This record gives sequence, structure tokens and C-alpha cells, in this order.
Amino acid sequence: MNPIAFKLFGYSIRWYSIFLLIAVILGLTLLIKEGKKYGYPKDFLFNLAFWTIIIGFISARLYYCLFNYKLYIDDPLSILKIWEGGLAIHGGLIGGFLTLIIYCAKYHTNLFKVCDMASVSVLLGQAIGRWGNFFNSEAHGGATTLLELQNYHIPEFIIDGMYINGTYYHPTFFYESIWCLIGVFLLLVIRHFKYIKIGELTCVYLMWYSFGRFFIEAMRTDSLMFAGFKVAQLVSISLFFIALIALLIIKRKSKFESLYHEENGKKIKC
Repeated sequence: MNPIAFKLFGYSIRWYSIFLLIAVILGLTLLIKEGKKYGYPKDFLFNLAFWTIIIGFISARLYYCLFNYKLYIDDPLSILKIWEGGLAIHGGLIGGFLTLIIYCAKYHTNLFKVCDMASVSVLLGQAIGRWGNFFNSEAHGGATTLLELQNYHIPEFIIDGMYINGTYYHPTFFYESIWCLIGVFLLLVIRHFKYIKIGELTCVYLMWYSFGRFFIEAMRTDSLMFAGFKVAQLVSISLFFIALIALLIIKRKSKFESLYHEENGKKIKC
């Protein structure tokens, strides 16, 4: 696939950047719409998203480069070339969550309510962002055959894009994108439950994404590695069980305690 969408004033605009921008815009729109229902000021949500996205991108890049340091040790400035790919979602989640902790503490608002509101946006952003990998011909799985891909009823243009240097590969980016989109609809359904508690959406998000990512990562050929293990699988296992334990603790609360639909941000002053 051609990673360059078009040229503007002599600069190459890459598909990777375009999909990241679309992910940010749609994710922010959903967050502001959800926050508005509970009285969260638009400025609060916009500024929160701004800093979370900035720090998230930086941490996603540093996380990726840390586990691929041999690629950058001779040319450190290439770390800045994020338009060429090389962002680790788990690194972005860690940086983004730390930013949320600081931001929510500053404005004395409920961290986990904000995480719940953002969970749909984040998962949708992940689903969209994966398409940037498609045009960069990265984040794919092992070699396969044309017949096998056709048997999976994968769209023809994706199959064609996975024909790289004379070999067909599994489009793991596509599998993950579909998994994330299904998760988005799942979260939207759960979010309408009357007695859903604060923190539950975040837990479901982490469990859903981690479960799918663990198995999809097993198919990938470009995984970040540590001590012979795939880093994403180790992190996915950890996040899944942390979220599961947290969910069980939340479920022990009273039916009418810490309800998602009752918590609001009307007292926040920006």
C-alpha cells in the first residue's frame, strides 16, 4: 500500500496521520457529547482531551522506542518521525491514564467517572487508528494464502493490501479494528443500563480489549519483545485480571451506590 495520501505544498501527508486525526476528532466529539449530559464543562473536557492526547502520543512513542531501542540508538532524531508509524497503544494508555489522574485531581472530579466517559472514545479511536497500520503495511500477522483470506470473507481491497513482496499476510490490524468496533457497541449498550456503577465501563473496556489483543498479538510478526515474551500479551494479561478484580469489587457495592448516571461535573470550575 502507498502510505502517502497526497502532497500539500511539497509535504507528504500520510494516511497514518489522517486516520489518527479522524480518531481524535470523533473520539473528542463523543466525549464532549457524553460529558454534556452530566454537566461537565466543555472547556474542562476539551483541555482534558488535549493534554491526554498529547501525553498519550508521546508515551506511546517512547514505549515503542524503548522496546526497539536498537533501531534508534544510532539515529535518536528518528524517534520524532511518528508519521512513519511506531506507536504502542499500551504506552499511550499508561501515559493517558497518568495524565487523567493529575488533571482530575487538579479539578477535584471523579477520575473513574471521567475514565468511563472516555472509554468509548478511546476504543473507537483504537479501531480507527489501526487503519493507519494498513497503509503503512505494518502490524500484520504471519504468512498465509489467498484462499484462506478469501475463506474469512475479508474485503478484497484488504487482501490486496496484504500482498506484500509476493506473500499474503494475515491482516491482524483488521481483526483488531473489528474487535474494537464490536467493543464500542458493547460499551454503548452497557452505558445505558440503569444501575451501572462508576468504574464498570472502564473495567469492561480493559477486559474486552485485553482479551482480544492477547490472541491477536499471538498472530503478529512485529511484536515488541521482552525476555522472549511478547510485551503486549504480558500487559494484556495483567490489565485483564486487574480490571476483573476491580469489577468484582465494584459489584460488591450496594445496588444504588456510585451510580454512573447520577455522578455529574456541574461543580467543576475551569
